[in-house]
Amino acid sequence: MKGLQQIKSEIDLFAINSNKTELEVVDALHKYYFNKAVTVEIKHYKKKTKKVAQITKDLKISHRRFYKILEDKKIAFTKYNKSSDDVEE
Repeated sequence: MKGLQQIKSEIDLFAINSNKTELEVVDALHKYYFNKAVTVEIKHYKKKTKKVAQITKDLKISHRRFYKILEDKKIAFTKYNKSSDDVEE
């Protein structure tokens, strides 16, 4: 538990120096490391070394959220139309 106490004290110090709450600091750290992980996974997606299913499983997000991230970063991806309008009976 010594490591957790050290992390908590570092967060407290940073929160005092930056005039933010501890939760805001933790939220900012979460966003930073999530974006860092997403950029690594996008590199794998561009190289086609990983599929979307594996990426979303690793990031623990839905495939729709991953496609939204791709859309926001203006990365080309294939959209599939699953509507029943195209199917003739």
